[in-house]
Amino acid sequence: MSKVLIVDDDRQLLRALAINLRARQYEVETAADGTSALDAASRRPPDLVILDLGLPDMNGVEVVYGLRGWCTAPIIILSAREGQADKVEALDAGADDYVTKPFGMDEFLARVRAALRRTTPTTSGTATVQTDAFTIDLAAKQVTTADGPVRLTPTEWNLLEVLVRNTGKLVSQKQLLQEVWGPTYEAETNYLRVYMAQLRRKLEPDPSRPNHLITEPGIGYRFQP
Repeated sequence: MSKVLIVDDDRQLLRALAINLRARQYEVETAADGTSALDAASRRPPDLVILDLGLPDMNGVEVVYGLRGWCTAPIIILSAREGQADKVEALDAGADDYVTKPFGMDEFLARVRAALRRTTPTTSGTATVQTDAFTIDLAAKQVTTADGPVRLTPTEWNLLEVLVRNTGKLVSQKQLLQEVWGPTYEAETNYLRVYMAQLRRKLEPDPSRPNHLITEPGIGYRFQP
């Protein structure tokens, strides 16, 4: 039975979607805001997420980013926003499909089936990654050491998140620069040296001899729990 998380602050629509999906043997969980959605997903990873963009506490795109740090489940945006810019932003953030309200239920259910067929709906790991020096909560975008929460800049977090998503794997300098700064920064390897040094100072007990944020000289970087 596939687990579906529906995120929308329209209670009537939330109920209608839940009824239709449960009638077709999907296991359904609902959330009315982004914070509750990220919490629900971290507790019980979904196989599919149906997400509105206009949430009361945050933009739905922020929820997409929060999920994509650790979850590979397909995300279908269900929104009244029809602008091309909104669609592009959501899809670039990691959404898999975009359906505009109002919509036909039969077509929408077909899109749900198609999304589940295209992927193996499992998470890439867990929302929490533990090392001997610090803990990373990918859903909450928070890093904690024995001394308490660590304040990371958005760029530092994005860099760490890419490495953690590829735990144990070598991530090339080019890939990191593309994912964190964009395709026009592929040659700016000095950015990586500066920001990796900052991360190590904040997270590694001995930044000069890192155990978790490893450099592969001239090639890239690796996160080792």
